[in-house]
Amino acid sequence: MHRTQLLIEQWQYEALRGRAEREGRSLSALVRDILESSLTPSHPSARKGICVMDGIGEDAAAHGEHHDKYLYVDEHRAR
Repeated sequence: MHRTQLLIEQWQYEALRGRAEREGRSLSALVRDILESSLTPSHPSARKGICVMDGIGEDAAAHGEHHDKYLYVDEHRAR
């Protein structure tokens, strides 16, 4: 983890602090979870690497040693 300091509005602090208290956890844990959900790619193209593996179990020619080919698709070659 990386320690950082943020300046937020008073109302934001109060809202975060209140929610953290209601949920019984630290302000830091709450902010980390909010950032995680906000920064996690949700756009379909962001999941392209894993989506190309859909149906791999049905491909008799695909083997475990080929996992990098499916996980780390070269963006230029995939077009």
